[in-house]
Amino acid sequence: MKKYLFFLLVLFCVELNSQQKNDISNLSGHTLKNAVRFNFIPVGMPRNFDPDLKPTMGLLGVHYQIPINNWLYGGVGMHAAITGDQGGLFTLGAELGISKKIIRKWFLDANFHFGGGGGYRYLVNDGAFLNANIGIKYQHKKYAFGVQFSHLNFYTGEIKSDAVSLFLEIPSVFRFADYKNAQKEFTLNNQDEDNFWKKPSTKNAQQVRFDFFKPIGNSKKDNVNNQAPLTETLYVLGFEYQKYISEKSFLFIHTDAIYKGLRAGFMDLFFGAGSNIHQSKSVNLFTKLAVGAAGGRVAPEGGFMIYPSIGIDLKLTNSFAISLHSGYYRAIAGDLEAYTGGFGLKYFSNTGGTETTLNKEYKTQGIHIQLQNQTYLDVQKTDSDNVDLQLIGLRFNYDLNNTFYLIGETGFAYKGESGGYAHGIVGLGISSPAFLDEKLKAHLEFAGGAAGGAGVDTEEGIVIRPTLGLSYQLANNFSLYASGGKMISPSGNLNTTNINVGLSFGLATLRGKN
Repeated sequence: MKKYLFFLLVLFCVELNSQQKNDISNLSGHTLKNAVRFNFIPVGMPRNFDPDLKPTMGLLGVHYQIPINNWLYGGVGMHAAITGDQGGLFTLGAELGISKKIIRKWFLDANFHFGGGGGYRYLVNDGAFLNANIGIKYQHKKYAFGVQFSHLNFYTGEIKSDAVSLFLEIPSVFRFADYKNAQKEFTLNNQDEDNFWKKPSTKNAQQVRFDFFKPIGNSKKDNVNNQAPLTETLYVLGFEYQKYISEKSFLFIHTDAIYKGLRAGFMDLFFGAGSNIHQSKSVNLFTKLAVGAAGGRVAPEGGFMIYPSIGIDLKLTNSFAISLHSGYYRAIAGDLEAYTGGFGLKYFSNTGGTETTLNKEYKTQGIHIQLQNQTYLDVQKTDSDNVDLQLIGLRFNYDLNNTFYLIGETGFAYKGESGGYAHGIVGLGISSPAFLDEKLKAHLEFAGGAAGGAGVDTEEGIVIRPTLGLSYQLANNFSLYASGGKMISPSGNLNTTNINVGLSFGLATLRGKN
């Protein structure tokens, strides 16, 4: 073991010492004009199947859309129930769409979305769903909005609905370099020189969160537990991304999944805004207000939540901080209510430009974004025989250097009679040097986190997943990725073989060195 750790340390040190600094004017880049879209779909519920259901479920969606050319776009999206009685229904999917100008600022907009997810399994069965939309969009410089005819179909289950939906779209600009330029260092020798990177930088923060929810009031468990009072402290693992819109104010998105306190299956998704009310070299005091959705393993309700909080960042370095926070977690049209507290490790960076920073030295951060199909064989369940599961997975790899990288991943079931099963995991990966014409790499990964729902036997939800894989470069920035391993629940009976296949997009972001 000591020899193994020594070998990893040597690799890390070699990477640190092998960096060569180049002038930043020699780094070519790309500008991506993408968009974040929020939509709302009123979904008619199958009351002929279950007359006790509320007639309509309100489904909120958030989509990250990337242009492929001047009329075609692709992307990924999540949906969450916020009205009706399906709180806890969440989905993840991929989409392809067109946006074609009709006249002036009016566009035809249509897209097709496929994904997996669910809440109460008797309504969604496998969890696979299709969502087709067509309508019109009005394009303003700073935003767009539109109306569409939407068809939503959990085609192995009971939810099938046509509706008129609304959406709001916020444009965003993202600047990046090719992945081959990742993990390199650059200097800004002439502040006045005009080059691709002489643009305002974007301050952002990423955080892994460990939270504790203490239910209060009339909070209740699900129907399986006869809606008994919910008094257990809930332990949740989460991730948060913040984007600053001014020196002190930021927008954020975060999601959590339970790993202790109840049987796995509870999760949430929030969007919000915050402000640093006091800033110094060592401390940030902040307030935040979020709205979103939560549910699973609690009594049926709409899902719409509000979450005000306060906190403090204790800076370890210019880039890292320990974040402490507390808040109040409340259902708008339901009984779920809790006091919250927690901590996290937060990473700050300024990316995408040199114009608004004082830095003279910069580094490119390598990132891989992967969309995967994940197979889990002979999965143990508490309420049926073992099944084979198919999941749609989304993951991000953040390079620490050319050998080590951090992993963040989520996956939702779409086949295997387990709609509503999902996982969120984080971990560490090690990649080999490229071989076979510098196109093939081997990967060893170890990840863990929270998983559960739909009777998959993870008990309270903690899982670990070691895997071994290969990636093959197909073209500039694009790779094919495949891996296999085991998914194991230490507290439950889950012990399954895992196979993953996906497409990976690699890029390099520019950030100032602190």
